[in-house]
Amino acid sequence: MKSNTLKINHWLSLIKFSHTIFALPFAIIGFLLGVLETQVFPSWFLLLKIIGCMVFARSAAMAFNRYIDKKYDAQNARTAVREIPAGIIQENEALIFIVANCALFVATTYLINPICFSLSPVALTVILGYSLTKRFTFLCHLILGLGLSLAPIGAYLAVTAQFNWLPLFFSFAVLFWTGGFDIIYALQDEEFDRNMNLHSIPVKFGKKGGLMVSSILHICTAVFLVVAGIYGEFSWIYFTGTFVFLSLLIYQHSIVSPTDLSKVNLAFGTTNGIASVLFSFFFLAEFLTNF
Repeated sequence: MKSNTLKINHWLSLIKFSHTIFALPFAIIGFLLGVLETQVFPSWFLLLKIIGCMVFARSAAMAFNRYIDKKYDAQNARTAVREIPAGIIQENEALIFIVANCALFVATTYLINPICFSLSPVALTVILGYSLTKRFTFLCHLILGLGLSLAPIGAYLAVTAQFNWLPLFFSFAVLFWTGGFDIIYALQDEEFDRNMNLHSIPVKFGKKGGLMVSSILHICTAVFLVVAGIYGEFSWIYFTGTFVFLSLLIYQHSIVSPTDLSKVNLAFGTTNGIASVLFSFFFLAEFLTNF
């Protein structure tokens, strides 16, 4: 039993399951936006299928990232302890895991509706393709953001089967939010990435320039969240949540500097996770006043 538990922990560590907290609240927001549009609350089973899609897609993407980057991870002191380069999880096991999660994702979209099913290959191309982009473009952070930005619009499509501007505003907010905090995370590997001819914003512009670009992207996040609130005619509850969310973004920038990266994990993981969850709670309160 202890051995099985340890193995599960290794798999959860491989895919950084705790980081699902970044995008999952925005998938739930997309679901709630769809409910507001239709004014009909669908079955709880649909919400479970949406969450399943999130878990399967992200698990496949993270495992693929670890699989495709294994030779780089093995040479980086910070990442050499990861499960694949350390030999804790075998390469063929990871590959089977990736294929299985991709299949489960596609199958779940099939159970949702035709439009989600037809778009599932596009979603997989984006979220898996991100791992390759750092080999040829410093815009890789925005590709990651694009992958996570599919959460609100995807969940909205699951409920309504039609596009709308409002969930797209949230998707743009997630794109720039994710791109911004991924730049902060990439600061740790600036020197290694440069030596390995990998691309990133910090490699392109240095640590100071990278933090500046991150700040600009987070300003874009603020713009789209405010635009979403105005377009959706949301109340003070939503805008209070937006203020809290943006305050935490400002906080994460205040604790990281080009000369001090000791709090990158606090800024990247903890702060963004808290921001995402708190914002979703405020949005839930907004939803309950309108439904």
